[in-house]
Amino acid sequence: MSDPLRRIDALVEEDTLPSPQVRQQLRLAAGLTQAEVADAIGVKRLAVARWEAGATQPHRGNRRAYAHLLRKLAVKHPDAAIEAASDGR
Repeated sequence: MSDPLRRIDALVEEDTLPSPQVRQQLRLAAGLTQAEVADAIGVKRLAVARWEAGATQPHRGNRRAYAHLLRKLAVKHPDAAIEAASDGR
């Protein structure tokens, strides 16, 4: 399986997260700010910024909520995940 497809498959795992770059691309494709994502999950904006930078990973409860959001965004914006993965971002 090609690398972009593996990353997309990871989106359907319950708490598996795609790469930080794909996370950001999905958020941007949906027109969401980091603050909006943070509010939806119940964390501070800085946490989302760190997750998207790959500096930290969300803790279990937040990870499940974040993964759920990203899966929903990937369904609505499948090209965002593919583009980010194929660009090597």
